[in-house]
Amino acid sequence: MNKLEKEMLNIIKELKNEYGVVSVKAEFEAEGTRVDELLRLLELTYKADLKVALKIGGCEAVRDLLESKSFGCDYIIAPMVESAYGLSKFIEAKNKVFTKPEEGPECLFNVETITCFNNRIEVFDLAYQNLEGAVFGRVDYTGSKGLGRDLINEQEVTDDVMSISQLTKDKNLDYVVGGGVSIDAIPALKQIKTINLTRFETRKIVFSGEALDVPKISTGLLKAVQFELCWLKNKRGFYETIFNEDNNRIEMLESRWQKLLNEHKS
Repeated sequence: MNKLEKEMLNIIKELKNEYGVVSVKAEFEAEGTRVDELLRLLELTYKADLKVALKIGGCEAVRDLLESKSFGCDYIIAPMVESAYGLSKFIEAKNKVFTKPEEGPECLFNVETITCFNNRIEVFDLAYQNLEGAVFGRVDYTGSKGLGRDLINEQEVTDDVMSISQLTKDKNLDYVVGGGVSIDAIPALKQIKTINLTRFETRKIVFSGEALDVPKISTGLLKAVQFELCWLKNKRGFYETIFNEDNNRIEMLESRWQKLLNEHKS
């Protein structure tokens, strides 16, 4: 492990021990996590004794599900489910890949558009006894309503998040809230928790719902940002090394090729 990876490991160990963090998150979807990046993340989470949550690229992304099975991910999240039919495709795909449910990960789906919200009754009727939970993606949801990201913690949005919270409680499903989660989101998250909130998440870090009771949870959220910053710096350094590793060889071959070309012309 390099210096940045050791720093990241120390951060997530502290987040687990003091701030109620239960897993680290990657995305094949919007984040575009590559396999080699996921392997580095898996090593960190294994050493910190944390779980891994993976958002796949679509509700019927079978290859993503196969890779998640190979890597041993603990939570799988399907994005952009907008109807009961779309959810049925995810259920069929995950049942195809994880033929023994007791050996598979916990599977959840994203509520992140006004369309899904409007179809919530039939969607959650299908989710009941077929999946383990739902994730509310607040950034995409506010965008789908034509609202700016700066309104993400407004009561109008929180009321909708709480409406889904009630459905998850009624259906005995886990409920995770993400999207723009920062210190400013704490009051809204505490409202949601009065109904049902199993976990909440930043881009890379997943907290237990009980973490909201930690007196210095704001410090935990700051450390989650620190982890993501270290992650991005480490990623940049990794690909910069790959980008530059053949520079000397390229320069040598270009010089040799030019010399050979000149000799051939003469």
